[in-house]
Amino acid sequence: MTIIAASGTIIASAALFIVLSGFAGLKNFSLEFSSLVDPDLKVVPSEGKSFVITKEDSVAIQSIKGIQGYSKTIEERVILEFDNKHQVVTMKGVDENFTKVTAVDSKVYYGKWLERYTDQIVAGGGISNKLSFGVLSLTKHQKIYVPKPGKGQITSVEGAFNSINAFNVGLFDINEDLNNEFVFANIETAQYLLNYDDNQVSSIEFKLDPNANQEDIRQALQSALGNKITTKDRAQLNDALYKMLNTENVAVYLIFTLVIIIALFNVIGALIMMILDKKESINTLFNLGTTTNNVRRIFFLQGSLMTILAGGIGLILGLILVFLQKTTNYVMLTPSLPYPVELKVVNIIIVLVTIVILGVLASKLASQRITKKLVKG
Repeated sequence: MTIIAASGTIIASAALFIVLSGFAGLKNFSLEFSSLVDPDLKVVPSEGKSFVITKEDSVAIQSIKGIQGYSKTIEERVILEFDNKHQVVTMKGVDENFTKVTAVDSKVYYGKWLERYTDQIVAGGGISNKLSFGVLSLTKHQKIYVPKPGKGQITSVEGAFNSINAFNVGLFDINEDLNNEFVFANIETAQYLLNYDDNQVSSIEFKLDPNANQEDIRQALQSALGNKITTKDRAQLNDALYKMLNTENVAVYLIFTLVIIIALFNVIGALIMMILDKKESINTLFNLGTTTNNVRRIFFLQGSLMTILAGGIGLILGLILVFLQKTTNYVMLTPSLPYPVELKVVNIIIVLVTIVILGVLASKLASQRITKKLVKG
């Protein structure tokens, strides 16, 4: 009975550590895609869709230590047309520094990145499939429409929109959402379509030095640019994704903690069976003057030691399996993609604390069953 109870605890603790490591790997794997297009820090307007960046602002930004580079961008929803097919997409106008701030150009799987001062675009693979266009079709072009700002009645369709003929020169593949949503263009194209001034932008994206203090730079940017901007880091830019991943992690932890609780019922049962089996010995201890609390303490320590040792063995087994997956990739999601796992100290601590707390509680419950009446009866 003791071996069965210990085996259940070993399997449950190993399973908890493996699942936590697997979710940590999936979290990092998911965030890798967002890190390709999301900067370390992003400055957005506190009100409205755009703000003006003056020469003084540019000088102030360049004087901040820890900034490796920055890029001005303009982002807006537009209508993309090709061969009488339409789709509402997000156009992101970027300057020549954008590829130094993010690595999005490395995800262009067909064609090339934008050339400066042209009406070229680079579209997501999902948009290309939906509108049925490829790369550098010289006989057909894509057309981008943006509603003109202003008041009054619309007198003609042509007068209601700014439009431009563009040529798609590349297709990128980052993730399904971005592939179906984004089109990159030169910032001059976006300024023309939106009637923006040369110094008017939607955001400024920053790449920081590896050893830079993000919070210090955030405060310096806020001080330099004033109340007209809000600064966001990568986690704030993907707050919905982070919340979803963290919620899933907590849910899985609670589910497997319930599995451990069920496994520890075996520990309680094993201790009670042991108490009944040792009734004569316990009765002898009582006759020799041993108190009930001392006898309870013996079985409490035995149960606690059994669960902690079993949990430790399970944790070591889980560590070995996760390490082997990380080094040898014996479990594959696809022929070319191994299941992602991540070894984290925090997961080791979580498993140990969970096993110790629940094991101690289970042993306490079982040892409380010992009474003189139970033994002598």
